[in-house]
Amino acid sequence: MSKNIESLIPHRAPFLFVDEVISYTKEEIIGFKTFGEKDNWLKSTFKIFDFIPGAILIEAMAQCGGAGVKLLGITDGIFGLVSIENAEFYGKAKFGDKIKLAIENIRLGEKIIKQQGTAYIDDKPIVKAGWMCVKIS
Repeated sequence: MSKNIESLIPHRAPFLFVDEVISYTKEEIIGFKTFGEKDNWLKSTFKIFDFIPGAILIEAMAQCGGAGVKLLGITDGIFGLVSIENAEFYGKAKFGDKIKLAIENIRLGEKIIKQQGTAYIDDKPIVKAGWMCVKIS
């Protein structure tokens, strides 16, 4: 899938954390993100360890979920993240790792979207979380 992510969600660099959405159904959305040179500003967060902060990975999953929902054509407007549930961290993502974002759609409504997702590197889970977004415009 080659649709421009910026045409789907309002996020812009440097806060755009989805490179592509490769599949989307009412059940599941799959996308990818690789943090590279343009994301060097994140390196100041953990200079010694050189890994992507967990909150940024959760945001990447939520952005991927939002882009996929927009591709499905179920909702219109802009949604904002209002809650994060059951975040669990199993590993780390380093700059240059290709991160798979697997999103499960739990509720897809015109005003509320509830999803959960897992971020993977080489098929190993590194982060899992659930979230809810509400329509803000």
